[in-house]
Amino acid sequence: MSDSPRTLRHRLSASAVAVALSLSGGAALLSLAVPAHAQNAPLVRGLPDFTELVEQVGPSVVNIRTTERVSARPSMGGMDEDMLEFFRRFGLPVPNIPRQQGPQQAPQQPQEQPRGVGSGFILSSDGFVMTNAHVVEGADEVIVTLTDKREFKAKIIGSDKRTDVAVVKIDATGLPAVKVGDVSRLKAGEWVMAIGSPFGLDNTVTAGIVSAKQRDTGDYLPFIQTDVAINPGNSGGPLINMRGEVVGINSQIYSRSGGFMGISFAIPIDEAIRVSDQLRATGRVTRGRIGVQIEGVSRDVAESIGLGKAQGALVRGVEPGSPAEKAGIEAGDIITRYDGKAVDKVADLPRLVGNTKPGTKATITVFRRGAARDLTVTIAEVEPDEKAVAKAPDGQGKSGSQPTSSAQQLGLVVAELTPAQEKELKIKGGVRVVSANDAAARAGLRADDVIVALANVEIRTLKDFESAVAKADKSKPVSVLVRRGEWAQYALIRPAR
Repeated sequence: MSDSPRTLRHRLSASAVAVALSLSGGAALLSLAVPAHAQNAPLVRGLPDFTELVEQVGPSVVNIRTTERVSARPSMGGMDEDMLEFFRRFGLPVPNIPRQQGPQQAPQQPQEQPRGVGSGFILSSDGFVMTNAHVVEGADEVIVTLTDKREFKAKIIGSDKRTDVAVVKIDATGLPAVKVGDVSRLKAGEWVMAIGSPFGLDNTVTAGIVSAKQRDTGDYLPFIQTDVAINPGNSGGPLINMRGEVVGINSQIYSRSGGFMGISFAIPIDEAIRVSDQLRATGRVTRGRIGVQIEGVSRDVAESIGLGKAQGALVRGVEPGSPAEKAGIEAGDIITRYDGKAVDKVADLPRLVGNTKPGTKATITVFRRGAARDLTVTIAEVEPDEKAVAKAPDGQGKSGSQPTSSAQQLGLVVAELTPAQEKELKIKGGVRVVSANDAAARAGLRADDVIVALANVEIRTLKDFESAVAKADKSKPVSVLVRRGEWAQYALIRPAR
């Protein structure tokens, strides 16, 4: 027998209820002994009513249509453009159909074609509208439609692909602007609502809860994850809390089918506002950079070098002439703090640095050779579409030095570096791997790698290496910091027992 709505409000487990049955005057009396903690438990609340929120926020949500100009090409021999595209796409030869005879046709003018539909919301009463960058990317014309059916051609003020935030402007005043919420108050399990134009259906309302915060999807920002139904056309629309405040911009979904599968992501509104302020002021976003290539720190590496827990960003490479190189940051350093803020995971560092104004001095804490040290770096500016410059790992040449014998305990044959090799790698010492076998090979080491630290001991010469190997505890994994070309990485050598 199914539970009724009333019993769902007070349902207790059978083990928590003591049933006593007594007979009095022929009547059966059923008494329940309820535990004290259950007596004070709050009642399950009913589902929220979103009607007032829709009335309050709905007028601030807009529909965004974009168009692009495409050149209309005359058909060949009566064959339309779609059929020609079919032959081209599948590599088929275009049939040799005679052209139709007749008067020469004048070149056709470029035509406006619909490009996409998205959503947005009014940021200020004087016509600034926020949406996603991918909604307006490549558009020749942006048309904003309000809930009262008024349409405006919008001007793109600026867009930022890294955060997927864009701001457009329409020529209107007295518009109903949204209220911006405090993302720090948002909690997992909290009810939220979205309004947008999925599949072009204007002013569609969907609701759900916050599934998680600070969700790292590999993008520049940590996302708010929800189970609010988001579909194509919802992009750029607001995510709204129960106070009628915008806490995010609906931006992405996780899907194996192309449709909503219960996982959607929104850009936190505080990050979006920071970007929009720069777009409105200058039309572009300025970000900081220090010039390092980084990766995460595994638990095994963290334990082997004495870092404790897996945290921070491992510096794999430092760009020549970069702020990081000038500050003394080296490949193999683990950045654990930036300007007093903890770098818990690798994605934290680019976000912290990116939000720093270029020219600012910042303190970076690095973990090196078993100890922490503070370095001061002057932040540079990220250039548009800048790509990190790093040479691909290659061979380092051969050294005439003799290999050592004690290194063979780890499966290594190593040799001294030549001054030319040190200059090429821009390092002050180390030993070159001549060959890697057994445990060293299993750890991923290979010929021409350069070992610059072993068991948290800096290695500059063969003598340093011999000493470090002799002192290392062979019953535990031995951490080795390796340079491969201009890249650095940790490896754990596990000697056979």
